[in-house]
Amino acid sequence: MFDIEEELKKLPNKPGVYVMRDKNDTIIYVGKAISLKNRVKQYFRKTDKTARIEKMVSLIDHFEYIVVDNEAEALILECNLIKKNRPKFNVLLKDDKTYPYIKIDVKSDYPGVFLTRRVINDGAKYFGPYANPGAAKEMIDFIKQKYKIRQCKTLKERERPCLNYHINRCLAPCMGYITPEEYRKQIDEIIDLLEGKTDKIIKELESQMKEVSKNLDFEKAASLRDRIQAIERVSAKQKVSNISENNIDVIGIAKSELQICIEIFFVRGSKMIGREHYFYTDLKDMEDKEILSGFIKQYYLDNPNIPNKIMIREEIEDKQAIEEWLSTSLGKKVEIKSPKRGEKLRFVEMAENNAKVTLENKEKDKSEILLELKEVLKLGRLPRKIETYDISNIAGEYMVAAMCVMQDGVIKKNLSRRFKIKTVYGQDDPKSMEEVITRRLKHSIENPKGGFGALPDVIFADGGITQIRATKKAIEKYHLNIPVFGMVKNDKHQTRALMDENRNELEISEKLMNLITNFQDTVHDTAITYHRKLRNKEITKSELDEITGIGKVKKQALLKKFGSVEKIKQASIEELLEVKGISRELAKEIKNI
Repeated sequence: MFDIEEELKKLPNKPGVYVMRDKNDTIIYVGKAISLKNRVKQYFRKTDKTARIEKMVSLIDHFEYIVVDNEAEALILECNLIKKNRPKFNVLLKDDKTYPYIKIDVKSDYPGVFLTRRVINDGAKYFGPYANPGAAKEMIDFIKQKYKIRQCKTLKERERPCLNYHINRCLAPCMGYITPEEYRKQIDEIIDLLEGKTDKIIKELESQMKEVSKNLDFEKAASLRDRIQAIERVSAKQKVSNISENNIDVIGIAKSELQICIEIFFVRGSKMIGREHYFYTDLKDMEDKEILSGFIKQYYLDNPNIPNKIMIREEIEDKQAIEEWLSTSLGKKVEIKSPKRGEKLRFVEMAENNAKVTLENKEKDKSEILLELKEVLKLGRLPRKIETYDISNIAGEYMVAAMCVMQDGVIKKNLSRRFKIKTVYGQDDPKSMEEVITRRLKHSIENPKGGFGALPDVIFADGGITQIRATKKAIEKYHLNIPVFGMVKNDKHQTRALMDENRNELEISEKLMNLITNFQDTVHDTAITYHRKLRNKEITKSELDEITGIGKVKKQALLKKFGSVEKIKQASIEELLEVKGISRELAKEIKNI
């Protein structure tokens, strides 16, 4: 038995990482400390704690810790453990999109320049991310037009050069027509371009243009002039600031009642080359500096694009350790700055303002949906959590149900749940609905902090008045007041309307109708998929698995050849013998099932 008070007495006064676990031994939080003894004890003392920390502490069943030599080592270990285990109470880096980068495989003799959405530590140079994929593609197209670099993904020796060589778009390194040294000059210029060092490029090109003009090579001079003008146009599109440092990431944060947005600007050579944003929920009671610290540690772990400087609004507690870690990773000094005045402060404010706009834009649709639902359904508060249920069976066989959740106007597939019907025999969808709702409500009443979470604000039943009544019957068992509405379909099995308990069909906007349709389709698909899985598993198990001598390999071979158990049963002895491993004796047994 783990005695928390006794274990707290054993904590060493040394730097390290602590790991909090719940009763299921699941890691729920990872933290680092200069003094494990002082830091871990704070969680279990009667001091003012945020609601989030209070909830976390209530779930701690036991903890463990790892002692290290210094804070920098603790920070790296903390980052790796968070990345591996993704504890629910840590700030977790997540986003619903992957932005493109431009990749140059600089380790190659003849590097290529490509778009990618995956950044790895492979020695290549990555530029970005580009929040606008079109801008990244435009830059790649520009590079391919203005530089004669290879455009094939893999460099292979050829018997003759490809079409790009013949149309003067490539210098055919695959044929050895250009040396790695000459080819590298183009790559170096492209790198300067992507890093925003366009003044240097233009100066060199202007010098070359004057030289070839003196030699009366006007065609080459015109080509250089066009290249200069093209680079100036690309440069003008990116320029946003006169900040002098070459590589800066500027991080801004904005909060609302529902979530948090963190926005990053990527400034390279006084030009913004891209930006990225991330959204978080359930962090409202955390201080900005704590959120930023957690974000920075996760964002730059295994990220090859570490800047020379990171600018944020507030000083973070473990600034020195993070700077030391990032400097070691980059191989040169990295600073985390919190400017107090001047242009650099205005740039942080710009990132914060953009985070606010991004957050407002994201929430605008959500808030409109929630407000419309509140008005249409005549509710006293916003319906932030809505659950819907669907029953699936074939003639009363393999009876199952599915639950899906809409949180703050967004369908959360990860919160879906599946049920096997336990008390209903035969095809009785209303009784099955009543059973499932009863079981679901019981979960939250008996264990509010369990996997089902809080009770829903509203329940949408997949169907009309019969399903509404079955759902209300389950709710009344617990004397709860949860409104219920039906999602009604037409003859073509398409969502037609929302219905209240008096059979009134509610008038809703097209946007809300599309969301409800998607909600109904999602729960239906979840139920059908689960039903098919159980049915296929049961059929396969009850028929083939009962035959001695047929294991997993032979079963898969039979199903691969015939497609289903039914077709296996219909096959002749000779057809069954064609399957590897099936003897005549086994074939006869199969025919008898």
